[in-house]
Amino acid sequence: MNKVAIVTGAGSGLGQSTAVRLAEEGVNIVAVDVDQEGGQNTVEMVEKLGQEALFIKADVSKPEEVKKYVDQTVEHFGTIDYFFNNAGISGNGNYFLDNSVEDIEKVVGINLLGALYGVRYVADVMVKNGKGAIVNTASSAGVIGQDSVVTYSATKHGIVGLTKSIVAEYGKDGLRANAIAPGPTETPMVKDFFDANPEMKENAEKGIPQRRLGTPEEVAELVTFLLTSKAEYVNGEVIRIDGGFTNTK
Repeated sequence: MNKVAIVTGAGSGLGQSTAVRLAEEGVNIVAVDVDQEGGQNTVEMVEKLGQEALFIKADVSKPEEVKKYVDQTVEHFGTIDYFFNNAGISGNGNYFLDNSVEDIEKVVGINLLGALYGVRYVADVMVKNGKGAIVNTASSAGVIGQDSVVTYSATKHGIVGLTKSIVAEYGKDGLRANAIAPGPTETPMVKDFFDANPEMKENAEKGIPQRRLGTPEEVAELVTFLLTSKAEYVNGEVIRIDGGFTNTK
């Protein structure tokens, strides 16, 4: 029987690339996103690879919508084997004191609370099943400090703590959870951020020893490895995929 993966933020970028890569490994996909068009595109891409796919529209900052996508996955497929807890936003690129409380709450709601809610409901299913693998999306800003992304950085540091602590509590119950920490990557979210802050793209590329941004496909390869049985003894880790960017800090 095919494995089942939930991928949040599946309508583009890292989520879409990972959904497709998992489908290539014979995994059925539940694509979760607020963007219905993008999510449906991902479903079509997965189905072309011969795997079953389901799109669920959800705002991850709302716990009732997170519970809904988990419940609908179990109702449709009967289980959850893998979870790529990926949905997130970058924020506006302003320095912290130039952000409103509403700006802060929006980033925290999606990036941190959304991730916490996802693990809360998905891990409940996995622990009852006695097995399951989660990959949370942190960031290079989750392992070092970076200016102009203070709130984003705080949420991604929180993702690191979530990953390590959920393993400390439930690793004994068959749960695996790891985090990835991508550096600047060629996704629509990063492109929009750099378009609004063009000087930051040049600074980012100069700060990466490989002198280029990462690609969603490269990140998808790592996530697929961490979720599948090839990485059964990797647990509670935060793995950087940033071309050496944070290694120089």
